[in-house]
Formats: sequence, structure tokens, C-alpha cells
Amino acid sequence: MATPVIRNLVGFFLLAGLGLIACRHQPLLPNGGATISANCSTDTVYFVNDVLPLLQSNCAMSGCHDNGTAADGVRMTNYANILEEVKPGNANDSKLYKVIIRTDNERMPPPPRAAFTSAQKALIQKWINQGAKNNMCLSRCDTNSFTYAGAVKPLIDTKCVGCHSPGNLGGGIDLSTYTGTRSVALNGKLYGSIAQLSGFSPMPKNSAKLSTCEIRQAQRWIQAGVLNN
Repeated sequence: MATPVIRNLVGFFLLAGLGLIACRHQPLLPNGGATISANCSTDTVYFVNDVLPLLQSNCAMSGCHDNGTAADGVRMTNYANILEEVKPGNANDSKLYKVIIRTDNERMPPPPRAAFTSAQKALIQKWINQGAKNNMCLSRCDTNSFTYAGAVKPLIDTKCVGCHSPGNLGGGIDLSTYTGTRSVALNGKLYGSIAQLSGFSPMPKNSAKLSTCEIRQAQRWIQAGVLNN
């Protein structure tokens, strides 16, 4: 039986879904034919786990680089399309990497949306330099890891912030800060949406559902008191 906290944790993206018309993503396959590894390397960047959600959240949306809009002929909707923008093994000569590290108005994501963080840029750079492989890791998530800094924030930064940050406030919700995330966790809206419970707009929007492990990490963080830890 759900605790009062968990019952209250259900609703966040119901409102968000109503406000996300400008942030509709192109639906993507969960793995798209990726090579799957059960025993995963901590030094490897995995396309399905790390790169695809980041590009989907920030790029593959209506008005930008989904299949319908394809701004500048660029589609960020699947591995094959993304590969057209990279030179495997050479990030510095890859269009994708060049455009995300720009500091002018031509950077991607475009202003006023938030730029990729240094860590996210480094992640994409490393993936390209490692050969830009279509790969996926099965075993990296650990439900015993559920701190905000170690599990929740990286998850939200990769899969949610593209539509919920000051430059693109889907549903009027800002998940780019601890304060904003804490608010929707406490009022019951975060868990219900990522768990895709009945009556809630499923999040991430039009994308693969978070893994059972990722949902459990967020749930355990909430149950532990939504600490800034």
C-alpha cells in the first residue's frame, strides 16, 4: 500500500504534459538494434544509456531536430541519423561536437535554452572518440545508489532538463536545480509521472520509460526525505 508521501508523489507531469506542446519529442526505440553488454565498463560511454537520452531531451523535439522538423536537415531521432553528424574516433572534427561547444548564438541547444554542461559535452566527446558505437549497458544502475547528486540529478539532467529548465519551462516546471526538483518530488508529481501511473502524463515525453532501477532510485530518494545529498 502506498505511503502518504508516495500518494502525494503522483501528478507532476500531468501539468507538465499540458504545457509541453513546444517540447514534443520524436518517439525513439529503446535500444534501436544496439549491441548490449551485461558486464559494463565504467570507462565506456554507452549510446543508449548516456548519449541518446541527452540528445533526445535537448534536440529531438518539434521545431528542432525531430523527423518532422529536421531543422537544417539534421535529425537527432536515432543512431543512424545521429551518426551522420559525427566522425567516429574524431570528436573535434564532428559537427555534433562542434556545435555543442560553441559559445555564440549558433550553439546547440540554442539560446535561451541552457547549454550542455561541461560534463555532458565531455561525455559526447568521449563517446565519439571511443568510436561512436551503438551500444547499451544493462547492469550499471544500482538501486542502492539513490542520493540526489549521485543518482537523481544525473538522471534528471540527462532525461528531463531539456524540457524543464529556465530556457524551456515545460509546464512551468524547472528541474535544473535541487529546489525545483525537491518541490515536485514533495508535492507528489515526480514519481507518478516517471512511474507512468494511471492518470498521469508519462515522462519522459514520448520516449522510452525509465528503467525499473532508475524509477526505484528516484522513489528511494523521495522516501528517504528528498535530501540534497
